[in-house]
This record gives sequence, structure tokens and C-alpha cells, in this order.
Amino acid sequence: MSSAQGKGPDTIEAEADLGRHLAALVGQCPDMARLHGELGCPPLRRRPAGFEGLVHIVVFQQISLAAARAIWERTLGVFGSITPAILAAASDEDFRAAGQSRPKIRTLRAIAAAVLDGSLDFDAIGRLEADAAHAALVQVKGIGPWTADVYLLSCLGHPDAWPAGDVALQAAAGDLLGLAARPDAKAMAALGERWRPYRAVAARLLWAHYARLRGRAAEPATTA
Repeated sequence: MSSAQGKGPDTIEAEADLGRHLAALVGQCPDMARLHGELGCPPLRRRPAGFEGLVHIVVFQQISLAAARAIWERTLGVFGSITPAILAAASDEDFRAAGQSRPKIRTLRAIAAAVLDGSLDFDAIGRLEADAAHAALVQVKGIGPWTADVYLLSCLGHPDAWPAGDVALQAAAGDLLGLAARPDAKAMAALGERWRPYRAVAARLLWAHYARLRGRAAEPATTA
């Protein structure tokens, strides 16, 4: 992971930041320059940092985008507001009515409990270097590397966050580089080294490439 500070001068907060980092990336990688020439600037893909942003990432994990969007709307309908206190007090029936699976119920409860007991402090995480922020997130039961990486990228704007376990990134990178098989998370970690310190920008371009391949909106997919 990058050592860029959250909310610092190198974070990607707005289109201008993305454009600046994109120019640096395409200047160092012909493959990314080709994608940029074909696709233009990829979507910014930012969400507010904090509890609801992390919950949104968890809800969208490991299911199709259409299903995830429908379940997110159900979740908002059941709970009204997405706060640690509301989710911590919710019953299994509430979560099931919102369409949440048993593993996701456990994860969402663990995140809510960690916020309420102070062991997960989103303000503090936002001030950490990327490696430390990642480590703090994955200490919460149910938060895996993919979830932490996507939070760093989309909620904190870290320019070098790299969700190596994302199958859309894997498929897009395999196609871009002409690989015989889709690279797994370990292979993606190695492939991503060529795009440091702009891996989050490379991820955005690869998601846009995957969207073109699949004919739909650019989004992260799921864990491997």
C-alpha cells in the first residue's frame, strides 16, 4: 500500500486530483495510456468516509450489482438511517428483512460494535497512512483485505490503494495484458507493482475497461 496520508495533498478528492494522478500514470505506462486514450477519464468513484460508507461496501460485496443495489434500498427502507447504534440494536429479523445474509449480519454487527466500543475510529483511520489504515480495518472481524482496500480507494481517496482480490480488476488486467488466465489476488499484487504509486487510478481505469467488456457501468466486483 502507499504511504500517502488520508486527506492530504496526494489524495484523490475531486476530478482535478484524479486528472493529475491519471496524467502521471499514463506517462509511466503505455498500457494505461492506451486505455486512457480509448476510455477517457474513468469515474471518480468516491463515497463519504465513515460508517455508512463501509457498510455500503460490505453490502455490495460478493453479489451482482443489480442485486446489491436492490438490497441497499431494502436496507435503507428497513433501518432508515445507517448508524452504529441502529445496526447494533437490530434483530436478526430486521437484517433478514433488509436482505442481508448471515455472514454479512455478523460483519455489520461487528463493525457497529467496534465503532461503539471505540476500537474502530473512522476519524483516526482517515489520518493514518494507507498501510496502517488497512491494518486497523482488517482487525475488525469480517472486514477482509478487499473491503479495506475498497474503503481506502473510494472513501479515503488513497491514490495507491489496490484491491487485488477484485475479480473485475483481475479480468480487466488479464485482458489488457493478454494473459492466458485471469490472475488471482497474489498475481494481481505483483502486477500492480508496475502502477505504483498510482494503483488506485489504474484500478479505476481497469474497472472502466471491465465495464466496456461487460457493457455496463464501471464498479468494483467482489473478492476472489
